[in-house]
Amino acid sequence: MLRLMLLRHAKSDWSDEGAHDHDRSLNSSGWKAAASVASHIHQHQLHPKLILCSTALRTRQTLMEIMPHLRNDTRIQLLRDLYNSSEGDYIDAIRAFGGGYDTLLLVGHNTAIQDTALQLSGKGNPELIRQMDTKYPTGALAVIDFEEHRWSEIERRQGRIISFFQPRHLQAVSNS
Repeated sequence: MLRLMLLRHAKSDWSDEGAHDHDRSLNSSGWKAAASVASHIHQHQLHPKLILCSTALRTRQTLMEIMPHLRNDTRIQLLRDLYNSSEGDYIDAIRAFGGGYDTLLLVGHNTAIQDTALQLSGKGNPELIRQMDTKYPTGALAVIDFEEHRWSEIERRQGRIISFFQPRHLQAVSNS
């Protein structure tokens, strides 16, 4: 069985209008949301064996918050191709780079991250699929399981959506 986690980077800072999109950093609420998602990943033992991450600054900063919670054997690969890509590109990257790892985290951008989650999720809780279709906010994390044993074998609509976490829900839980 394979587990795919699709994480949209946390909220970015738009205050520097002259900054190139690739070089935009997280804003203060983005840093908090990334830390909240990182804590959630750790608490629920969603430990990826492989992480594919866009080279954009905001995705790398989101990943930085997760890194203290990773196991020592987690492999991280930064891919420029995940920046400005489509869902087809994300699925191709998962198939190409997934190798023998059974748990993969992809840190990327919308709309590709949302489209990938929707394209791969065909089973599981329809309410979670509806939520992803309605909005895939910054810092959101989808967890999708596959019965296949190789990433090269995954097909559209064959994944089972296990959960869909949004930072605002995580923060509401941690504040109560």
